Amino acid sequence: MLMPRQKTPDLIVPLLGGGQFDLADQASPRGTVVCFYRGLHCPLCATYLTEFEKLVDDFAERGVASIAISSDGLERTRGMAEKIGAEKLRFGYDLSLGKAREWGLYISTSRGKTSIGIEEPALFAEPGLFLVNQDQTLYFMSVQTMPFVRPHFRELLSAVDFAIEKSYPARGEYQGPV
Repeated sequence: MLMPRQKTPDLIVPLLGGGQFDLADQASPRGTVVCFYRGLHCPLCATYLTEFEKLVDDFAERGVASIAISSDGLERTRGMAEKIGAEKLRFGYDLSLGKAREWGLYISTSRGKTSIGIEEPALFAEPGLFLVNQDQTLYFMSVQTMPFVRPHFRELLSAVDFAIEKSYPARGEYQGPV
C-alpha cells in the first residue's frame, strides 16, 4: 500500500515521440502529476485528458510536471493523443500491469467493444491520479475502480496553490495503532 511521505514505486515507461519517462529523473521543483488512464477505448478518459491538456502550462508555472500513462501500446497511445489534440501533455505507454498493481491501481477484464466501438484490451488498469514530490515521495493519490467520478484537475491545481502558500504537508501518513 502506498503511503504519503514515503517513496513511490519506480516508474519508467517509453514516451510518445521518443525517449522514456523515468519518475526518478524528474527535475520539476514541486513534483509530477501522474495520471494513469484506462486507454484509447475509454471515452471518459479522452474527456478527462482533454481537461488535463488544457492545464499543463498552469501546473508547469507552479513547478509541477505532467504525464498521462496507460498500459496501451504505442499505436493506441498515439490515437489517444491525437483524439484529444495533445500538444503539451506527455504520454507514456506500455505500463505493465504488474507495475500498475504496485501503484495500487485496479485491474479490469475486457467487456468487448465500448460505446465508441473500440475493443477493450483483455486486461487493463483502471484510473489513478497521483502527485509525486520531486524526491519521489507521495503527496496525493486517488484511485478508482471504474472510470467514473475522478478528481478534477482544476481542483488539484487549487490544492497545489494552497499547499505552496501554507506549506501544507502530505496527509494520511500515520501507520500506528488505532
